[in-house]
Order: sequence, then structure tokens, then C-alpha cells
Amino acid sequence: MAHFAEIDENNIVLRVNVVNNEVITDGDGVEQEQLGADFLTGLLGGTWKQTSYNTRGGVHSLEGTPFRKNYARGGDTYDATRDAFFQPQPFPSWTLDEDTCIWEAPVAFPFGEAGNALFVWDEETTNWV
Repeated sequence: MAHFAEIDENNIVLRVNVVNNEVITDGDGVEQEQLGADFLTGLLGGTWKQTSYNTRGGVHSLEGTPFRKNYARGGDTYDATRDAFFQPQPFPSWTLDEDTCIWEAPVAFPFGEAGNALFVWDEETTNWV
């Protein structure tokens, strides 16, 4: 199954729909994104971009080819320059990693610290608490 994200005029993801692989496969047996986008536009209208359920941070979890950096979800942004999907910025102090298109805190998450403690981001102190 192929996944397609509908994006609005501001490149915000409205929804993600699934399309059967047969719809996006051409006469030579090659998958073509445009076939899926055309199918969904004809059926539902809108603008559609293919997204990969198995891609996060530019890595494909099944060792396939990564696709548009991250799987699209409603509310995400599609950046045509980066040809990537990314989530809304969670906090003003966080920056977008250009390689992964994942937001990063200015302080690394304290993995392994304080046993099983639960950490949350505190924007006021720009630190994990």
C-alpha cells in the first residue's frame, strides 16, 4: 500500500490516504507517484504528495529507500525545498535538524539518567526536568 498526504495552499498536511499499489504501478511494473497523486486528485480534489510509513529522520526502517525524510501526519508541513515532511516546532528554542528534519532540543535528552524518571521539556529554563 502507498500513502499520500494531502497538503493545503500553505503546505500543511490535511490528511493521509492509502492507495493500492496497483493504482500507482505503470504498464512496465514501475511505481509512479504521479499516478497516485492523479488518482486522489480526481477522486477527492486537492494536492497530494507520497509519503512513506516506514521513513523517520531520513532512515527507512525496513532498509528500503528513505522517502521525504519523515512519514506525514495531519498538521505536519511539507517543505518543497527540502522535499521533506516535518512536524510543527514543539518549542521556540528547538531547531530543525537539516539532515533528519526532526526538531531537536538545545539540550540533549537525558537518556539513562535518574533511573526510570520521566522527563519533560521546560521551555522557561530550556532544559529537561
